[in-house]
Amino acid sequence: MEIRIFGTVNDSVVDGPGIRYAVFVQGCPHHCEGCHNPESHDFRGGYEVTTEEIIQQMKANPLLDGLTLSGGEPMCSPEACTELAEAAVAAGLNVWCYTGFTWEYLIGDRDPARMALLRAVDVLVDGPFVLAERSLELDFCGSRNQRLIDVARSMQEDRVVLWKPKKW
Repeated sequence: MEIRIFGTVNDSVVDGPGIRYAVFVQGCPHHCEGCHNPESHDFRGGYEVTTEEIIQQMKANPLLDGLTLSGGEPMCSPEACTELAEAAVAAGLNVWCYTGFTWEYLIGDRDPARMALLRAVDVLVDGPFVLAERSLELDFCGSRNQRLIDVARSMQEDRVVLWKPKKW
C-alpha cells in the first residue's frame, strides 16, 4: 500500500519510550501555530513509499521498542497507518500515535478506518499543539492540553484512561 510521508527516523528517543521507529505522515489539516513539522502540512508534499518498505526498514532494526506514527496527521492516512501498526505489533513492538484530533472527536466520529487504526495503537497522544500551552517539561508531548491515552483501557472502560509509564 502506498503512503505519503514527510520522513522517518530509525532511532527516535523523543517520540515515546525507548528506541522507536518514527513515521512522519505527510498532510495535516490542523496547521497548529508553532508546529515543529510545518513542512508536513501540505497533503501534496513529501514523497510516496510503500508500507512494505517502511515495515522492512522497521524490522531491520533489532533495537526498537516501538513504532511511532506522527505527522502531519496519521488519522488522515488511517489505512496505511493501520497496516504499519499491525506489522509493528506482530513484530512485538508497541505503537504510539500522535494526532491533532481529540479522543472524543475520534470516538464520536466512528470513522471505520480511524477506529481500526485506534484499535492497533497502544498509546494515543491526542489534541492539537497549542503554542500558549507549550512546555518543555512534559514527557512525549508538546503542550499541556495533550494527553497520553491508554487506548485499550480507554476503549474497555468507555472513558479516557491516561497512560502511565512503567515504574522500575
